[in-house]
Amino acid sequence: MRLAVISDIHGNLEALKKALSTIEDRKVESIICLGDLVGYGPFPNEVIELIRKRNILSILGNYDAAVLEEKFNYIRDTEVNKFCMPWAAKQLKDDNRSYLKSLPKNIVLEFASKKIRFVHGSTRKVNEYLLEGSKNAEGVMKELKEDILVCAHTHIPYVKNYGAKMLLNDGSIGKPKIGRPNGTYMEIDISKGNIDTEIVEFEYDYEKTATDMEKKNIPSACVKNIRTGIE
Repeated sequence: MRLAVISDIHGNLEALKKALSTIEDRKVESIICLGDLVGYGPFPNEVIELIRKRNILSILGNYDAAVLEEKFNYIRDTEVNKFCMPWAAKQLKDDNRSYLKSLPKNIVLEFASKKIRFVHGSTRKVNEYLLEGSKNAEGVMKELKEDILVCAHTHIPYVKNYGAKMLLNDGSIGKPKIGRPNGTYMEIDISKGNIDTEIVEFEYDYEKTATDMEKKNIPSACVKNIRTGIE
């Protein structure tokens, strides 16, 4: 079983389309999305609609939750978010809003006798950062009942073992923090109890996304992030 894990698209339609094309070319069997479909990027509705059209199994991200509630409960109260969160909320069509509301907060699946829990932030909070090697990550992994935890939210991909358990982070499709304007996702290959992982980094037409953001008066800090991969 080969599985692609994507997340943190953040309204970046160009990056999502390239990611899905790359996944298809690599003949991956299934896709799971770990949330944050909206926020920052110029095309929240189009991203949701493409995820829905492809019937991609998804969970709710912290920015999705913030946009639904139109509150700063799950995101930082910054000047950028003071624009981006209400803007995304205003853009959402009713059916896409209903779709986000329907998303679960986590999913547990089993492949080849390996149980995998998929979350956006952590098993404890939708907006908890599990940075590689952090105390937060160590604490969560000690409590984890499944064999593998797959998370998102940090926008920085990694693979780390905790004894017999494994913690994976797929990075970000549409809002990179890796110092390059490329998207990342995770491929997981599980067969007969063996687990192989690969962080896939891909290029896309980020300049088109940046230009579309400028046309919609999205803050320059967001545009710069798209062009540089630095927040």
